Amino acid sequence: MNNRKQGNDFESLAADFLKRNGMTILKQNYYCKMGEVDIIARDKEYLVFVEVKYRTTKRAGTAAEAVGFNKKRKISRCADVYMMQNHMSGDTSVRFDVVAIEEGHLSHYKNAFEYIPIC
Repeated sequence: MNNRKQGNDFESLAADFLKRNGMTILKQNYYCKMGEVDIIARDKEYLVFVEVKYRTTKRAGTAAEAVGFNKKRKISRCADVYMMQNHMSGDTSVRFDVVAIEEGHLSHYKNAFEYIPIC
C-alpha cells in the first residue's frame, strides 16, 4: 500500500473516532499555500485543527512526539488561512489536537499544542 493511501486510511479512522466522540468533521485534508491540516472539526464551541500521526512501533519515538515545532507552526498558519477564508473572527475558540495511532492503538490528545504566532 502506498504512503498516501495509508495516510488517508488512518485519517479516515481518526475522523470516524472523532465523530463517534461527538465532534463534527468540517474538512479532511485541507490544503492551502501554507501547508496541510489532516482534519478540521467542531467540538462544541471549539474549532479544532487535528494532526493525525501513525507509527508501527515506538522505536523512533511516539506518534505524538513526531509533531515537531515546524509542523505546529505550519498548522497554525493553515488555521489562520482557513479562518480568514471562512470569515471567522479572531475570537473564535481554537484548539490544536493530535490523534496518534501506534501499534494498533488510537490516542486523542486534546489541546496537544498551543498556537504559534507568526513572529
